[in-house]
Amino acid sequence: MLDLREISTFTDFFVICSATSEPQLKAIANEIETQLKKDHSVRPATTDGFPASQWIVLDYMQVIVHIFHAEKREFYALEDLWGDAPRLDWQTAAAQPQ
Repeated sequence: MLDLREISTFTDFFVICSATSEPQLKAIANEIETQLKKDHSVRPATTDGFPASQWIVLDYMQVIVHIFHAEKREFYALEDLWGDAPRLDWQTAAAQPQ
């Protein structure tokens, strides 16, 4: 997870994860959407990409979720592109009070 609050005007966080197959890519995206809708009544403002493209983006405005096939993640290297952004451990961030 990248904290973009100090360096971006369009979002606060990037969540970046990898899948090893197209079905897994789709399953991850579906599970994120399902759980956020169920637990927080939140839906993405927009969704882009599809499993065959090997990159799915779920845009929740303040949080943008990037789900890559492992090879595409390495190729696009968003963590390097946004190298100025502090990296957050998602488990630590999830445990912090809101």
